[in-house]
This record gives sequence, C-alpha cells and structure tokens, in this order.
Amino acid sequence: MEKNRLIDWPTFIGALILLLAVVVPLVIFPTEGEEFVLAANDFVTQNFGVLYLLVGFGLFFFLIYVAFSANGHIKLGDKEEKPEFKTFSWAAMLFCAGIGSSILYWGTIEWAFYYQGPPFDIEPGTRDAIAWASSYGIFHWGPIAWAIYTLPALPMAYFYYVRKKPVLKISEACRPLIGRLADGPVGKIIDVLFMFGLMGGAGTTLALGAPMIAQGVASITGLEPNMTMQTIILVLCTTIFAVSAYSGLRKGIKVLSDINLWLAIFLLAFVFIFGPTLFIAETTTNSIGLILDNFFHMSTWSEPFNNLGPFERTGFPEGWTVFYWAWWLVYAPFVGLFVAKISRGRTIRQMILGTIIYGTLGSLLFFGIMGNFGLYLQLTGQFDVIGVLDAQGAPAAIISVYNQLPFAPLIVSLFTILAIIFLATTFDSSSYILASVVQKEVEDEPLRWNRLFWAFALCLMPLALMYIGGLSTLQTASIVGGFPLLFIMFMLAWSFMKASTGDLKESEHYKPKTITLDSKKIMQRLKRKRKKEEEEKA
Repeated sequence: MEKNRLIDWPTFIGALILLLAVVVPLVIFPTEGEEFVLAANDFVTQNFGVLYLLVGFGLFFFLIYVAFSANGHIKLGDKEEKPEFKTFSWAAMLFCAGIGSSILYWGTIEWAFYYQGPPFDIEPGTRDAIAWASSYGIFHWGPIAWAIYTLPALPMAYFYYVRKKPVLKISEACRPLIGRLADGPVGKIIDVLFMFGLMGGAGTTLALGAPMIAQGVASITGLEPNMTMQTIILVLCTTIFAVSAYSGLRKGIKVLSDINLWLAIFLLAFVFIFGPTLFIAETTTNSIGLILDNFFHMSTWSEPFNNLGPFERTGFPEGWTVFYWAWWLVYAPFVGLFVAKISRGRTIRQMILGTIIYGTLGSLLFFGIMGNFGLYLQLTGQFDVIGVLDAQGAPAAIISVYNQLPFAPLIVSLFTILAIIFLATTFDSSSYILASVVQKEVEDEPLRWNRLFWAFALCLMPLALMYIGGLSTLQTASIVGGFPLLFIMFMLAWSFMKASTGDLKESEHYKPKTITLDSKKIMQRLKRKRKKEEEEKA
C-alpha cells in the first residue's frame, strides 16, 4: 500500500477515461465514428499540414545547434560516471523502441506505393518515379523523424540526471516554462494527452504488425491467416513484452533489444548477400544522393499550386509526409522519455547525435536492402510485387517478397520471429514509460504491477477494436488528438534551453569544451531560490 502512494492517480485514471471515451463510441457506432475521425484528420492535415512540416524542419536544425553548443557538452550524470549501457545495447534499445515491427512492414513495401503514386506530379512507373520510390521512405524514416523523437529526451534527461528530479513526466519537463501549473490540471492534461497519443500510436504498430506476422505464420504452416490467428499472435506478443517489462530495463528490455538487433543484422546481411547485391548498393547510394540534393525541398514541399485552376491536388504531402511527421510527434514523448532513461553517463551531444545517426542508419539499411530487393523483383519481372499488393494487400506482398529468396521457409520463419520480437520490444518499452508517467516518482524503475497493467492495457484496447475493424480509426484519432503535441514540443525545447543555459551561466565550468555540471550545487541553488521566493510571499 505504501508503494501505491507513488501512483499519480489523476493521470492514471484520466488516461484510461480518455481512451475509453474514444474507444467505446467506436465500438458502439463504428461507421459514424470512423467518418468523424477521418473528417477530423483531413481537417488537421489539410489546414495545418504546413505547420507539421515547419516543426519537423525546425526541430532538426535546433537539435544540431544544441549538439554543438555549450549545452551539448553537459554530461547526464555525475562527473566520473560512465554510460550505463554499452553503445551497441544503447543503440539497439533506442532503435527497437522507436521503430518496432513497422520498419519490417514499410521497409519492404513502401516503395510500391510511391511507384504507383509518386511525388512532384511525376508520371507513375517512369524512371524518375522509380528513383523517388526507392528514396522517399528513407527520407520519411530519416534524420527529421529521429530529431522529432530526440527533442523530448533533452529536458527529461536533464532534469532526471543533472537536476536529480526522480520524475519522468512531460509536464515536469515543461516546469521551467509553466512553473507550478505543472502540478495542477494543466500538467495532468499534458501527461494524459501524451499517454493517449502513445496508446493510439501503439495501436498503429499492432494494426500493421499482427496481419504481417499472421501472413508469415500462414506461409510457414499453411494455416489460414484469420482473426483467431491474429488474436493468438497478439496474446503471445503481450506475454513476451509483459515478462520483459516485468523483468525491468536491464534484464528484460536490454536483452530482448540485443537479440532483436542481432536477428535484424543477420536478416539484412542475408538479403544483401543472396539478393541483387550490386543493385541494392547502387540504388541505395543513388537514394542517399537524391535525398541530400533535395532535402530542403522534400522537407517543405506542400503542393501549394495544386487545386488551383487546371492543377489537381495529389494529396501526397498530407497523405505521407505530414502524416508521418504527425505519427512521429505522437510517439516522440514516449521514445524521448525512453532515450532519456537509457542515456545516463552520456553527454547531451552524444545523446542527440547518437539517436539521430544510429536511428537513421538503421532505417536506411532496412529501406535500402529490403525495399530495393522488392523493387528489383518488380523491375526485372521476376515477381509482380505490385500485383500482389493491389490484389491481396500489403502483408501478402511482403511475405511473397521473402519467399523469392534462397532457403525461403527458413528466412520467412526468421522474418516472422523478428517481427514478433520487434513488436514486443516496442510494447515493453511503451508499458515501461506509461508506468513511469503515472508515478509521482521513479527512483530506479516503475512499480512492477504498474508495468504489467499498462502492458496488458496496451494490448486489450486495440484487440477489441481489431475485431470491429476500428484499429486504423484509433490510430487516426490519436494523430488528431496528438495535435497539441506540436505546441508541447515547442514548450519542451524552450524549457530545456531555459534550464540548462541558466545553470551553465552560474557554473564555473562554463567556458571549457567539456562541461560537467555539479548536480549538488544546482540543487543547493534551486533550494535557495525557492526559499527566497517563499520568504518574499510571506
């Protein structure tokens, strides 16, 4: 009972109530609910799409500035403290938490959608369309995506490891800006909105992952990939990530992430060596050059002249780039909190550059190797990937691509296992962070029963919606509900700069290249400041 006092019950209950308020109407009125949510999504993406583009673009360059400023040299922890996790495990955990099984889904098949509906008014199926088809996925899952993920990690890691505040909440990270409002309704609303966005975003990962895994199992066993199979898969994944989350950060999540990354490296190496190696290498290199040449254009393209006069609007920016930036924003506080929790002993610069570089490199390998293998099959006529995609759907097309490799049954089995573990690692990280957010303090790790509760809550809600076909609607609703995160991200950036720059200016180590702030001195100064404020009020 004593430990239960650590639970922030208003946030805990508020997040559940908001989720039920959205889920229950979708269960009772699925058709009307879907129409309303889709209309709201169209309104947000079409009217505020340019705002999403500007936020993504701005965050990337803001983080590059922070990394190479004096703030970037601040160490997360005490002066002699070494990184808590080795670089491989650290990179594995942040990549697996941020990507999940969605990278297996989109990394293999996203090119096919761009091939049929390319950007910049290019004719489908042409040479230019092919070049952009192999490039745009890398851009969408590249530096801007990981910059959006990294921003919330700055204030969270700073307050947790430098100012020694044992609280992992978005509202706490905004405290330098909103002050005591962080303890009241405003703070609760910020935390509840974050939790709602995360649970809806997790629904997206389930919506993509479960059918793909079921298709893989069907390819191996010959069984029908029906709803029963998908339910069994979800229960299995839930059990894995519940055990992992219950075991904790060091024993469960770290080990699962390491296994996940080694399996991914093996699969990527196999496809690269036994697939069209030269084509994959050349096409990926060409894609990198195309993105570097057009990075600013791709980041800000909003189709401004279409829908005017004779020009028709394709909806590409809203349907892809804006949607992706909105999706990353929904997930950003969760991934940022998780990155902050595992970055003890590193500098701000190491955390920023490591997350952006390792995350982008991992995405580049998946899209460059898996995506270009599928593209090669299509262009050479060895297998009609797009025909299967249009006739049977993406999961069938994805598994069909891997069935074209040598030792296909083994590779499909490995791919399916990897998808299950990817799904589990994302969800155990999610449940870990959700449990952290609903606690008043997190000295080491969240309470075990709290972690288990959110592990099963993450599965049960999407499972109910999956049976009525409303899972994609919940995902869309979370993106609409995550709209305030645009402004919360701005608050997080401002809060970090205000707090860290203020502490730096009062530090005697302000000018040297390597800066380690003395946490004890910072805490003493903050206590004196609070005491002075209380005396002035009295």
